Amino acid sequence: MGAVGAAERAGTVGANSFRTADVDEAREELDARYYANRMTVVDRDRRPFAARFDTVALGPLVIGDLSCGADVRMSFGELGAYHLNAPLSGTMEMRQGGGGRIVATPDEALLLDPTGDTFLDRWSGDCRTLSVKVGAAELRDRLERLTGRAVRAPLAFEPRLDITRGPGLSWVRFARQVAAEALAGDGLATHDLVARPLQEALLNGLLLAAEHPWREDLAHPGEPRRPAPVKRAMDAVREHPEHPFTTTELAALSRVSVRRLQESFREYVGMSPMAYVREVRLDRVHEELRRAAPDEAAVSEVAWRWGFAHQGRFAARYREKFGESPSRTLRAGG
Repeated sequence: MGAVGAAERAGTVGANSFRTADVDEAREELDARYYANRMTVVDRDRRPFAARFDTVALGPLVIGDLSCGADVRMSFGELGAYHLNAPLSGTMEMRQGGGGRIVATPDEALLLDPTGDTFLDRWSGDCRTLSVKVGAAELRDRLERLTGRAVRAPLAFEPRLDITRGPGLSWVRFARQVAAEALAGDGLATHDLVARPLQEALLNGLLLAAEHPWREDLAHPGEPRRPAPVKRAMDAVREHPEHPFTTTELAALSRVSVRRLQESFREYVGMSPMAYVREVRLDRVHEELRRAAPDEAAVSEVAWRWGFAHQGRFAARYREKFGESPSRTLRAGG
């Protein structure tokens, strides 16, 4: 594929190197690796378009070293995932939802939310950027596992992240190193025994580097907040949320009495064991609806599959947790 405009691919499992001078091919590649998008070259005569996309898929993360050569603008719908842009050179001017323009630079990265239509008003031709997609459900799950508590409120981040020093700079260097090792093709980063801990370390590191309401709890942990019986019950629910758990069964799995489990959950999780089961199932419904095409799934079927028999109560809890109706999530997904 040596002709100009033809895509050139090479890579290992989970890693991909892509080169093209064709805008449509570049758009399709970003669609496949990241999100559906529209891409337009701005002032094509000023710089030739020459996309260079090196990406690594690592579980819930996609880490990319991206550049286009020419100034481009792009538009997306809702991303459905957290996304970090950390330019190594040049700038990226972005908007999300109803917010104003924010600029990513080599000094300050941008961390975008899963919700809200997203616009890249200008990706400068001299901009080479570290571009990281982070699964929303997986990041939320890591936070809950680290804190030992269910996260009921939306996980909202401060969009700006200082990458000149401290945790922000450290995280960017770490992500680049992991991606480089995976792209090399013969390193340990592609081995499952190493890749899984790396995924967790990247999720943990982002939660420590970015600003959010739970950051202080993570940065300055006190005494362990989750006793072993509570951990055993939470792990069982997360591993098999579709199972028809009862409080009695969870107590048996935790090797404590029903009363002790209920008291421990209220103290350390902030809700009853069965309420926690519902929270986990709501997360799974949300993720399935977000990924499904509207013509391939029905809200009632997905809810029933995850144990929600009463549609009215399910819809009310769903809206309370995610700020929108299940049907709206389905329409915006796919």
